[in-house]
Amino acid sequence: MTHPPHDARLPLLLLPGLLCDAALWSHQVRDLDDLVQSRVADLTQADSIAVMAEQVLATAPPRFALAALSMGGYVAFEIMRRAPERVLGLCLVDTSARPDTDEQRKRRQALLKLAQSGKFKGVTPRLLPTLIHPDFANDPAIAGVVMEMAERVGRDAFLRQQTAILGRVDSRPGLAAIRVPTLCIVGADDQVTPPDRLAEVAAAVPDARLVVLEHCGHLAPLEQPGAVTALMREWAAMVRSIQ
Repeated sequence: MTHPPHDARLPLLLLPGLLCDAALWSHQVRDLDDLVQSRVADLTQADSIAVMAEQVLATAPPRFALAALSMGGYVAFEIMRRAPERVLGLCLVDTSARPDTDEQRKRRQALLKLAQSGKFKGVTPRLLPTLIHPDFANDPAIAGVVMEMAERVGRDAFLRQQTAILGRVDSRPGLAAIRVPTLCIVGADDQVTPPDRLAEVAAAVPDARLVVLEHCGHLAPLEQPGAVTALMREWAAMVRSIQ
């Protein structure tokens, strides 16, 4: 594929969710390569959202666009608090600005105990029905990729990530201060962060756009890759045009 001059492409940082790695964004990295220079961040090393954000910023270009899913979204909100002047545009996918409810905390703590007791293999089959639309449960290009990502990320990183998620702050107070082109994408059938969570974000961020994707659960970049890529292309082109 021919690229525009190297520095004409928009630097784009992609932040994965819990138990996800670069495979989550593989369609977008490939199909947006003519427009953006993508890098998928490693969010497996830290047990706090703040440290994850520091690690991303330490290796990021001076200015960049940011796309983030779920836990990655929590990190994106932290980046917006720490270095808003470095972020050119924000794409939030299947995430929430709220802290966990008591019920969510209990579920996370139960999964942590399961993993700590050596039953990490049991975590992903248990989580899978909540992560993707039921129609994709036996699709190797979706369910299979989710299981493979979890295997690669592994138990120790899962424990760190869940600890980080449990300790996250409420990001709602900072939403009105976000002043970059913001796209919010959520699956209509997302059970983890239902559409109303991202609708709340889109309503609070000035001029944010909300798109709800039908036939889609919590992992939109994998479940509806064509739709997500098309939306991100439009968003990235807009971000680049106003620089």
